[in-house]
Amino acid sequence: MKYSAFTEDHHAARRAIRKFVDAEIAPHVEEWERQEYFPDWVFPRMGDLGFLSLRYPEEYGGAGGDYFMGLVLGEEMARCGAGGLPMAVAVQTDMATPPIMQFGTEEQKKKYLIPALRGRKVASLGITEPNAGSDVASIETRAVRDGDHWVINGRKIFITNGLRADFITLVAKTDPGLGYNGVSLFLVDRGTPGFTVTRKLKKLGMRSSDTAELLFEDCRVPGENLLGVENRGFHQIMWELQGERLIGAAGAVAAAQKTFEEALLYARARMQFGKPLVRFQVIAHRLAGMATELEAARALVYSTARKFAAGEYPVKEISMAKLVGGQVSHRISDAALQIYGGYGYMMEYGVQRAWRDSRLNRIGGGTDEIMKEVIAKTLGI
Repeated sequence: MKYSAFTEDHHAARRAIRKFVDAEIAPHVEEWERQEYFPDWVFPRMGDLGFLSLRYPEEYGGAGGDYFMGLVLGEEMARCGAGGLPMAVAVQTDMATPPIMQFGTEEQKKKYLIPALRGRKVASLGITEPNAGSDVASIETRAVRDGDHWVINGRKIFITNGLRADFITLVAKTDPGLGYNGVSLFLVDRGTPGFTVTRKLKKLGMRSSDTAELLFEDCRVPGENLLGVENRGFHQIMWELQGERLIGAAGAVAAAQKTFEEALLYARARMQFGKPLVRFQVIAHRLAGMATELEAARALVYSTARKFAAGEYPVKEISMAKLVGGQVSHRISDAALQIYGGYGYMMEYGVQRAWRDSRLNRIGGGTDEIMKEVIAKTLGI
């Protein structure tokens, strides 16, 4: 279905991205999932095609598109057949770099943003720690000013792109006594003394992306690598998280749509008791319910995206879209696996991967429980 928010430019971008995904990404997904790593050429290739910079200003090498251009990218990447690579790309385009665009100096944009949009530098985002995930105010990583440098100590965990990243947009405490108002953002280069990737993490799903644990031990970062305003990092990263959650919701629904389409094809082809599965009412009704849930979730994502693109800050609706998108994506993959029956549980069918990958949608970027807490607060509860 075509929605009024999408113009012919959006449709043209969608066709180009889908052609790229079908020709250059999807054929390799199985191999990259087994390797638990996709090759480094993906980022510069996407940069050369202009896909990493669709919604960034032309002065920084972007296409000057709107927020819906980023939504199109998230949706089309999600159709590649695995969740890991789209997640890694989303970190590059919608998590680690937007704060640089929004709060960075011109020098920071030249050094970090422009190469990231060209795919010549890979970015990661460092928020979660072993003892602090959803509660950002409780992070323990400390940054202490020492002359014209900052000295950083702490750990980060579950960092997508952490193994290969050229730099990390890092969240650290600069004034613990101020709580939420004592957090700052920093840009930390790989190779900075005291910055170490301690291990690659093994995951249930999203296997083609690299996820790492990071250690900072007396890591000295130049003063000019402070991103934005000192002690305003929490508010800056909360702004970023809203866009991240909305893109994540769009990608979750798009991936679920792909899973649904494949389950429908399977149900039409699979014969049982002398007729296709789809001719059994219980299967037909299950598919009808899946299609309805998808349409409802997509409508919520798009209506919320319109508000966000117009400059509004619809935290309640974004939290709802993230909650619904994650839950629907997992229900769709679970229902699809049931339609496949025993074959769905076998590694030779992609539905098992969709089932594993979709589970993270209810955890990463804000758990279901945190989304409900945010929604409750906006309702005055």
